[in-house]
Amino acid sequence: MNKKKIIANIVKVISWIFVLVFFYWAIKNNMLSHIYEEPDKFLRLLKQHVTIVFVSGLAAIFTAIPLGILLTRPKFRKGEWLFVNIANLGQTIPSLAILALAMGFLGIGIKAAIIALYVFSVLPILQNTIAGLDSVDKQTIDAARGMGFTPVQILWKIEMPQASFFIFAGIRTALVINIGTAALAYLIGGGGLGVWVFTGIQLFDNSFLLSGAIPITILAIAIDYLCRGLEYLVVPKGLRLARKTNG
Repeated sequence: MNKKKIIANIVKVISWIFVLVFFYWAIKNNMLSHIYEEPDKFLRLLKQHVTIVFVSGLAAIFTAIPLGILLTRPKFRKGEWLFVNIANLGQTIPSLAILALAMGFLGIGIKAAIIALYVFSVLPILQNTIAGLDSVDKQTIDAARGMGFTPVQILWKIEMPQASFFIFAGIRTALVINIGTAALAYLIGGGGLGVWVFTGIQLFDNSFLLSGAIPITILAIAIDYLCRGLEYLVVPKGLRLARKTNG
């Protein structure tokens, strides 16, 4: 194990120790009281939060990945800069401004929050899809053509498996960012755990604030590990081993 891996593991262990100590402090000082005092409301807010993230993330996945595949085809390559720059607007415009624009078109509510987070999610998935497909060894593609593979077979049997690591990284990044950003949905009547976060800020009440913030943190960690698990199942074993060796 090289020095970089040792340092990374040490940092990871220290980070988890801080997280566990913080959770212990929060529970001991009754900072999560609203979760078990108002379980029905907590579950309702959690459901709203998950719905916003899941629907917006799923829509971004089903938009960005096909678009990324299309833009890496020779016929549509010239349009890459245009679509990537359009998607880039979702990152350059502040999230609050996107929420305000969505609210202006769709009114107050969860629909506006979903559209805003969808716009915010497209770029990382699109960029990673394009980067992953561009990283596929051209000689491997040429060899597949020489073996009689059709373009569709090359895409699904050669390019997509090799690009899957990059694609999952983009999906994971988008979803984790979305979970935190979804707290802002409260500002346009979208609900979610941001209701308790902003209530805590307004009332200077840490029990409200942490009852919303800690579940958001746990949800982000859970989604990150879920995506890593799916990545482990989907990414070919040879590519995983190669990345570990190179890393």
